[in-house]
Formats: sequence, structure tokens, C-alpha cells
Amino acid sequence: MRAAAVILGAAAVLLGGVACGIAPTGVIERAPAPVIEVPPPSKTIYLLKNGELTMEPADVGSASVESLLRALFAASTQQLGELDTALHGFAFDGIEDSLNPIQRDEVKLPRTSTLTVYVKGEGTLSRTAMAQIVCTAQQDTAVQEVRIVLRNGDRAPRTERGLTCGKLR
Repeated sequence: MRAAAVILGAAAVLLGGVACGIAPTGVIERAPAPVIEVPPPSKTIYLLKNGELTMEPADVGSASVESLLRALFAASTQQLGELDTALHGFAFDGIEDSLNPIQRDEVKLPRTSTLTVYVKGEGTLSRTAMAQIVCTAQQDTAVQEVRIVLRNGDRAPRTERGLTCGKLR
């Protein structure tokens, strides 16, 4: 009885390899292994092309809002070829975030803020100029809205509140 079970087991193993219909082979590579590419933080600013907002690469060391805004205002003093900016005659004068720094024991929840951007210059910022500033700043998802404070020499500063990229586009 035992010999019959061994013979039946051996026959099942031999027939099992043939019965599935797949011939044994070595490893066959069909395509490269899937790879996930995570894009780097946005290092882009909003300039104008044919009068329309367009995202363009910025030559900055970090993707911080302040670095991007500095690059945006610096572009107004450079030759931009087919690109342009509505910020000619205006200068970046700093930012201030409405969030208090996170305390050590605080739970880190998603946080949003109002970012205040200080601008120096004579005249009035056009809607397009404000859109360039706001859309560049709001690439940081923590910036919920932007306030722009325009300082005109000795005159009282003008403040534009509650600005978002979606409203200005």
C-alpha cells in the first residue's frame, strides 16, 4: 500500500509540472521595473507671456516663498525675451506670515495662513501684477490668502486683503 502511494505521488509530481501547460524557463525580463518619480518642490514663478500668466522656472536655491518672490521681483530688471512682468518699478520688501511658530509640544496639524507681502514702489499695482505675486506665493499650499502692502515713499501704505490666485486669474 505504501509503495502504491509513493508511485502515485511521483506520478502526480511528474504530471503536475506538465499538466499546467507552462514550460519551466529562466527569468525573462519583459520591461524595466516600475519607478516612482517624486517631483521636486516647485521652483517656478508666474511671469507673463502674450499678456497671460505663465509658470516659468526660477533660478533659486530653495523653493521657499520668500526665495520665489525675490526671483519674481528680480525678473523685472532682467531681459526676459518673449516673457514680461507687470512688476516694473516695484521692489520686494519682505514677507510676514500670520502663523505663530509651532511650539514644541503642539500637534502638527495642516496649517493655513495669510501671507503679507511688502512691496515698495510708486504708483499702483495692477491686477496682473498682484496675480503674479499671489499665484507665485500660493504655490506653497499653506498660504491660504495673500495680503499685499504697497509702500509709496512718504505716503500711507495701501493694503489689498483677501487675495487668492483663483480670484485674480
